[in-house]
Amino acid sequence: MSEKVINFEFEKHNKNSIRYQEVPENGMPPVLGSIYVQKWFAGDNKKIEITIKTKD
Repeated sequence: MSEKVINFEFEKHNKNSIRYQEVPENGMPPVLGSIYVQKWFAGDNKKIEITIKTKD
């Protein structure tokens, strides 16, 4: 099993969600690109991180 931590920065507000843009590592393409997180969870956070685990 491998694990990857991906960082995101605020991009824009929508009606009920916030759009975050991935900050790719140097020289690497984005893994997820943009994601939407519901406002009730994201709050006023300008940066978030997501951990992805792959299973065999």
